[in-house]
Amino acid sequence: MEPGNKCVLLSSAYLAPVQYITKLMDYDEVWVELSEHFLKQSYRNRCKILTANGQQSLSIPVTEGSNSKRIIREVAISYDHPWQKLHWRAIVSAYNNAPFFEYYAESFSPFYHTKKWQFLTDFNHDIQSVVLEELNLKCNIRVTETFLPPTWIPPGTDDFRYSIHPKTNRQTDDDRFAPTVYMQVFQEKFGFTSNLSILDLLFNEGPMAVEILRKSIKSQS
Repeated sequence: MEPGNKCVLLSSAYLAPVQYITKLMDYDEVWVELSEHFLKQSYRNRCKILTANGQQSLSIPVTEGSNSKRIIREVAISYDHPWQKLHWRAIVSAYNNAPFFEYYAESFSPFYHTKKWQFLTDFNHDIQSVVLEELNLKCNIRVTETFLPPTWIPPGTDDFRYSIHPKTNRQTDDDRFAPTVYMQVFQEKFGFTSNLSILDLLFNEGPMAVEILRKSIKSQS
């Protein structure tokens, strides 16, 4: 990661964490990797929310399970189990007392009730588009047509495909991100929990979410 880089490479993500969303604001050009092999136990098909029992991961099942070796743009969502209903139930339970839940709930409810998507990356793209619309953010996002190995990253590009990760041991230092504290529903119980799904920030802070995202971007010298 070099100061002044203007381009960033990200994975596809399901209701991405705050750190990921700051990249969409911080860089002039954003590339989303759609030519890699599916990586299990990552934000590609999971997000983290904060519930009365602590952090909870919500995972979208894929048709070949965790053993899928397909290119991610070809990975299909499995509907063998009612994951949409279960995810929405968890989201409502976690955030129905959040100040802005009722304001935004109608925008996200259709993703769990009225439609089924065939491919994971299409679902991720469509729900992220709603996130960006609610945040009133316009971002220059493109998708890759061929895979870029980590050793072949073009000059001027920062690669966060594998370091923005749910597991702490897979994360690396990010000198362009400094999470800003905001109010959370269960903050008195758990203290502030950073880098949850963007839903957590949106439901808790509403229109102030964009300002908190901006404050979380660490300026480069």
